[in-house]
Amino acid sequence: MSDNDADLEIGPEERRPHRVIGTPPPAAGILTDPGRGDGEDEAPAAEPWIPADNPDPVSAKNWERVAALLFTLSALASVGFVAAYVGLEIGNKNGDVVDATLRSNLALGTALSVAMLAIGIGMVIWVRYIMPPVEVSEARHPLASDPEDRAAFAETILEGAAASQLTKRPLLRRTLLAAVLPVAAAPLIVLRDLGPLPGTSLRSTVWKKGTRLTVYGSNQPITPADFNSPGAMITVIPEGYADNDEVLAKATVIIIKMEPGQLKIPTRYNDGVNGPHTLLNSMNWTVDNIVAYSKICTHVGCPAALYEQTTHKILCPCHQSTFDAETGATVLFGPAPRPLPQLPITVDAEGYLVAQSDFQEPVGPSFWERG
Repeated sequence: MSDNDADLEIGPEERRPHRVIGTPPPAAGILTDPGRGDGEDEAPAAEPWIPADNPDPVSAKNWERVAALLFTLSALASVGFVAAYVGLEIGNKNGDVVDATLRSNLALGTALSVAMLAIGIGMVIWVRYIMPPVEVSEARHPLASDPEDRAAFAETILEGAAASQLTKRPLLRRTLLAAVLPVAAAPLIVLRDLGPLPGTSLRSTVWKKGTRLTVYGSNQPITPADFNSPGAMITVIPEGYADNDEVLAKATVIIIKMEPGQLKIPTRYNDGVNGPHTLLNSMNWTVDNIVAYSKICTHVGCPAALYEQTTHKILCPCHQSTFDAETGATVLFGPAPRPLPQLPITVDAEGYLVAQSDFQEPVGPSFWERG
């Protein structure tokens, strides 16, 4: 008997390779033997390693209702955000722009916060209480792919590049580049809508010699006698510019009434010890212990509008920069890099508070000086 005849006498079960112990069974014989799969030897379907349902269906159903309610709330809040953005006008010059802006910001912020928070809580509930609890661990393996896989990937990329005809059809390549470049340049053109470059306009304000200080809101000039309560602080603006927001963004000032003897150097003031013709008189930038500082924080330009009477500290609410009103608004805490500039003030012939000149240094953030 030949070797070939011996092979023919071996039955099909003996020719089939035996499965090594510890390896998964073949999938129903479909891949290993196309002629099998519907007989008695068909392997049972493997149990899924991730269960499909939560072991507590009643609790999962209740949490499902809670998550659905949160998603519905998020949808309504998103609709409210769009409605507030479209419906709340803030540019009406006949009304109170500041109040309208405040209402718009509150509506937009509240709606967006509710929408994001509701959808976030809903997703957490979904994962935590509705999906089945499963602990998954994965063995650590090398992060880099095998050299064979990387070579196959490179080969696939090259084959794809060849199939794309990008290198063989220069007309398509060149016209594609001509189409993409203007699209890439479009955002640069759109940036022009941010407005013209400020140049050196941020280095100075409209304050000049003789400009009266007027109370913000009433636009009335003020005398030292009108502002005689120690510890008080009010916001003042240059006379004649109440409706010019661009000017007020730089020129808004706070004035603070201090007790006698509270002001200290580097505040520019006259302590009254030396005569009126001494060098110290050239630093007399205050009137009756009233000192004026720029309201624009030197960090990022927020209004430094909070004042603590007992400690004489000026606070910017945006990033908590704190300034000492007694010593030239020097920085005590926070990210502000320099003190609030001091405005030199005096009184005119009618007794009203006026500016002696513009600020001696740029107001606002330090990067404004680079304009």
